[in-house]
Amino acid sequence: MSEHTSGGSPTVRRRRLGAELRRLREQAGLSADDAARHLECSPSKISRVETGRTPARLRDVRDLLDLYKLQDTSRRQALLDLVRQAKEQGWWQSFGDAVPEWLETLIGLEGDAQAILTYESALVPGLLQTEEYTRALALDFDRDGSPSEAERTVAFKRERQKRLSQSGWPQVRVILDEAVLRRPVGGPGVLRGQLEHLLAEAARGRVTIQVIPFEAGGYQAQGFPFTLFEFPDARDQPVVYLEELAGAMYLEKAHEVQRYKVAFEKLRACALGPDEAGAMITRIVEKVKQE
Repeated sequence: MSEHTSGGSPTVRRRRLGAELRRLREQAGLSADDAARHLECSPSKISRVETGRTPARLRDVRDLLDLYKLQDTSRRQALLDLVRQAKEQGWWQSFGDAVPEWLETLIGLEGDAQAILTYESALVPGLLQTEEYTRALALDFDRDGSPSEAERTVAFKRERQKRLSQSGWPQVRVILDEAVLRRPVGGPGVLRGQLEHLLAEAARGRVTIQVIPFEAGGYQAQGFPFTLFEFPDARDQPVVYLEELAGAMYLEKAHEVQRYKVAFEKLRACALGPDEAGAMITRIVEKVKQE
């Protein structure tokens, strides 16, 4: 492990620290139960720390490094520095309870990703949504919610997009089912603005968009959206994000991630290329103008 550990969001630092601790534990021939007994905690706590879901305490990490017999002074210091850095607050924490823990992880991954590969079957991906589209979704999702809550969602997503732009927009490759382009979220005017925004982002080179047309029929992964994050630092393994109604799942095991990499390539193979997709979106915009 390199001594340089300062890069990355708190989310990615926690995951990097956890991966290093897991690697050291396995190299020492110890189980999570062994580590838990040493710290006098539950094995589930060890699992949460190793997967980056729970911030690690400095004292616990010191004790674990002793247990794993890590003698290298520079590596020990780098890991202890990482514990401190992982506790720094992310910008999103200023939005309070509007950002649940599962979403904090997503934002952290976005901010450090080198490539974001997304397949969506129903809605425009969050990073590419216009404010009007986001507002309509927020009001539809929570019919009992207040307009002020919807505006907070819009403000949060606007800040999310702005922060990503400031840090250097990653390579974004998006595959959309044609249904995404035709669903009139917020009405024809909102849909038209959203589609024009997709065309503008593609023209700027910030996103590569492909579309799976209706005539393609059934296809692998149909109806099961996912996002795959890849990172520039070899220490940070790719992660797959799966959204649920009230949360999210993050897959990190190599065989799980590989399955989604293969699925994404198969989706690309049955989708229209970027130029054809752009032409389709343009045709739909013209049709929506007439409605």
